Amino acid sequence: MQNTFVSLVIPAYNEAARLGQSLEKVLAYLDAQPYPSEVLVVDDGSADATAQVATQAFAASASRVITRVLSYQPNRGKGYAVRQGLLAAQGAVAVFSDADLSTPIDELPLLLAPILEGNYDVVFGSRALNIGLVGRHQPWLREQSGRFFNRMVRLATGLPYADTQCGFKAFRLSVCRPIVEGAVLDRFGFDVELLFLAHQAGLRLREQPVRWNDVAGSKVSFLGGLHGFRELWLLRQYSRQGRYAAALARAHALFLAARAS
Repeated sequence: MQNTFVSLVIPAYNEAARLGQSLEKVLAYLDAQPYPSEVLVVDDGSADATAQVATQAFAASASRVITRVLSYQPNRGKGYAVRQGLLAAQGAVAVFSDADLSTPIDELPLLLAPILEGNYDVVFGSRALNIGLVGRHQPWLREQSGRFFNRMVRLATGLPYADTQCGFKAFRLSVCRPIVEGAVLDRFGFDVELLFLAHQAGLRLREQPVRWNDVAGSKVSFLGGLHGFRELWLLRQYSRQGRYAAALARAHALFLAARAS
């Protein structure tokens, strides 16, 4: 585990129908790479056979990739699942990807290269910087609501990014672990929280255009989207109250130490 370079975290809630196929693609891709890696499926309190499907897919694979399934009850939200996976990750770089692989796994080098070169600490996929990379678009209403949410993100946080919600993000764990430990939002606002904290800590962030296709069966409901606005408000409140101060200080100290070494 100590030599693992990449940990791929896949949060999963009621994904039994498509998870097996996604894991087959992920394991085949990672097995062909020159670096050691692990895949962690985080079963977020599923009511179906998500955990069993993941366990069976891993058992049936001849891949050299290390595999683990983390499972708990009840459902806590995608943000909680991602945090559990990132905190359990043993790699130098941890990446989380949606279970539907809406961003294909072979886009992974776009996230890893800027970190491996030492230029960035967080690299996250974006659907907005190059719209030509979007193959199958979301339904019009969802796409427009996503753009409106991004405008609200910019107003609430001051973050300059065009897309904070793409489910394809990479973190250099040596400096980002305190950020993950200090994050508290469990649902739709968790991406914004992680990026906001990394930005506030002075870490180096890159928004990276990636290929993306809408996949039917999204778990984001209308109510979940509304909850995202509440979490934006909570993020502002927690920041003003100093709730993140200790995590930001630890992350910034680790960043400075890494730059000095």
